[in-house]
Amino acid sequence: MGNTLVGLGTQLRVPKIGYGAMSLAGAYGGIDDASALELLNALIGEGVTFIDTANVYGDGRSEELVGRFLKAHRDEVTVATKVGIVAGGGVGQRGIRGDREYIHEQVEHSLRRLGTDRIDLYYQHRIDPDVPIEETVGALAELVQAGKVLNIGLSEATGEELRRAHAVHPIAAVQSEWSVLSRDVEAHVVPVAAELGIGFVSYASVGRGLFGTGFDPAALAAGDGRHRFPRFFPENLQANIELAKEVAEVAGRHGVSTEEVALAWLFAKGEEFGVQLNTIPGTRTLAHLRSNLRSLELVLTPADIARLDTLADRVRGARSPAPHQVSGGREGLIETEAVPA
Repeated sequence: MGNTLVGLGTQLRVPKIGYGAMSLAGAYGGIDDASALELLNALIGEGVTFIDTANVYGDGRSEELVGRFLKAHRDEVTVATKVGIVAGGGVGQRGIRGDREYIHEQVEHSLRRLGTDRIDLYYQHRIDPDVPIEETVGALAELVQAGKVLNIGLSEATGEELRRAHAVHPIAAVQSEWSVLSRDVEAHVVPVAAELGIGFVSYASVGRGLFGTGFDPAALAAGDGRHRFPRFFPENLQANIELAKEVAEVAGRHGVSTEEVALAWLFAKGEEFGVQLNTIPGTRTLAHLRSNLRSLELVLTPADIARLDTLADRVRGARSPAPHQVSGGREGLIETEAVPA
């Protein structure tokens, strides 16, 4: 099967499995510059030619590392980055801006850090509640007209926002969390994307490492960003680990890793909904990257999928530290839960 290409809108063709470069900014543990660049350079040989980053990851560090990699590989990869989450504050406590002034200011910083003259896919990272989506997309469309951005994306847009945005300018992709444990997007966002021919880019599809083989909650460093996510709160984590064990049981029957099962389930759901699906698992090791890629060869049975389909109903905790900033929260589909100070 291999890392075949999928369409994001009408212009972009990217591999089904890309790379989420938030991991390079220390969100889930430290990684030095040399190791980060070694991993980025290994992507090409593995057929992973779609890299997703954001201006806010590590306050620009992720973009800078990707930019150093791009010096030798710019024409070999598709690069996505994002604007809209205002730096400062902790996870789930940052502000959002979708106004023209901010977008046009920040694109220049991203272009400089990435060392490129164009961004292949530029997302509004979160939807600004104080700026109509039409105005935000209009500002992004001006960057397309200027040649600085080639395609527009939205992250964590509701189904309605996605439809309104697409009426202003073609939206190539919508990005949101979609996994065995996070399925709120199936109600509205995925069907609208499928209807309008908008690609879906999923993140956190291996449960922010919860489905990773060998996940050890005791090994999470004090500064690990997952401590801010409700599913990793002490009162929720053990129950969610038990759900991950059910994924591991399916994996054991197939002789594969848990992350392979989680991603194979996602690909099966993408086919079920008829949406062009890409996923961008982040990793700091080549071994985990290769494990993710093996999911492309795994075919789950209907019984496997039916069992995995039950897990989301039993998950403990919201998928985001700020549910009001993600699509499911604004659509009334996920619980709200405060992030501890």
